[in-house]
Amino acid sequence: MSALLLVSLAGGLGASARFVLDGLIRAHSDGPTPRATIIINVTGSFLLGLLIGVTAGVLLPASALLVVGTGFLGGYTTFSTASVETARLIQKQEIGPALFSGLGTLVLGTGSAALGLWLGSPS
Repeated sequence: MSALLLVSLAGGLGASARFVLDGLIRAHSDGPTPRATIIINVTGSFLLGLLIGVTAGVLLPASALLVVGTGFLGGYTTFSTASVETARLIQKQEIGPALFSGLGTLVLGTGSAALGLWLGSPS
């Protein structure tokens, strides 16, 4: 029961962090490209890769992966929102921003996760 509570609390904190960061980024950007969602998903992918690397190297306990990875980063990232924003851009025929949103998030997120995993893994 304590793991469920910790994951739930961490998920709430992650969602709150996403909400605040999303608002800050949107306040300083314009145009159709959903920059906030892309930045949040790319940084979340990097942090998850880093966390997996660090826990695989036994620098952190596996419970940290559960709480921080599943809880906090699960609440922080929002790939479903990225999908909806990309679909809306396609509906509006904003093809360039739609491609950057969809493919950019995929490529940058995967690359960021790989970089985090590499940096967090033991030598």
